[in-house]
Amino acid sequence: MGRRTVTMSDVAREAGVSVMTVSNVLNDRSNVGPDTRLHVLEVVDRLGYEINLTARHLRSGRTGTVGLIVPRFDLHYYGELASLISDALAADRMHLVVEQSGASRERELSALSLARLQQYDGVLLGAVGLGMADLDRIHPDLPIVLLGEQDVPDRYHRVQMDNAAGGRLATEHLIACGAKRIAVLGGRLTAPRPEMATHRANGWADALTDAGLNPRADLVIPLHDYSIAEARATITDALAAGLTIDGIFAVTDEVAIGALAGLHDAGLRVPDDVQLVGFDNLGISAHLAPGLTTIDPDRPTMVAEALRLLRRQFEDKNAAPEHVVSTVSLVTRGSTRN
Repeated sequence: MGRRTVTMSDVAREAGVSVMTVSNVLNDRSNVGPDTRLHVLEVVDRLGYEINLTARHLRSGRTGTVGLIVPRFDLHYYGELASLISDALAADRMHLVVEQSGASRERELSALSLARLQQYDGVLLGAVGLGMADLDRIHPDLPIVLLGEQDVPDRYHRVQMDNAAGGRLATEHLIACGAKRIAVLGGRLTAPRPEMATHRANGWADALTDAGLNPRADLVIPLHDYSIAEARATITDALAAGLTIDGIFAVTDEVAIGALAGLHDAGLRVPDDVQLVGFDNLGISAHLAPGLTTIDPDRPTMVAEALRLLRRQFEDKNAAPEHVVSTVSLVTRGSTRN
């Protein structure tokens, strides 16, 4: 004979409180004293009461969960982004689920399928593989905020950083510090559609042009995966092939970390021989030797704005779309001569 299912009434009876008090505790409402809350949770654990999340979701119409779809887990940027979002959601008693798309169009489409979306109250999507036509065909009945620099239909809510302004600011700082032959590591001046690398490289080119310097094609050093290892190997090979530079704008901090290692491998000192600026202001960047001068895209504000746009859609699914662009700033450390 199977074990009888423990009910909320059983918990209330054992704890000596009302069923409503048990419900308030299990739903994390604030109108229960800490001692009573602890006592009820101890009884829940002892009796083995299992919360029926499915029934709760059916009653409320909400899952209490937000999905974050990002291209890769192995880049520090997305780890720090997910941590900020998770902490912000926890303050609202909500949870974050993170999915990796691999920058694949098919996997991003799958993440936006009806069956997947039913798991979430809303989705933050770092779309890389999806193009304008794909996004125009999708009409999900769920709050969505797009993150990133891709062109998107006007009906989407969107948060992005000012990549071109950041690239310009990084390069202007290198110029002000005396650098004249400045490479952009990880940049591309053209691409089939907008992407981070092109926007940041265009900022680099504009700053050089305005300063009367030539944004030479041999100073644009593209990368494939923007990893530390690839950046290290690429800058090492470029220097061995005769590239002469006195400054590097690396399009991400991870690329800058690889560049720092590659410069060391080549016997070049930072900032004495080559000055270096990154982009992202990762937590690790302050603890390098030397500390990395970088562009701060203001992730906390980006997260706050993205969640604000989700909440607007929770309250009104027809809320007028907004396009938010964060403000970038320069953080100077020892990798430039400030």
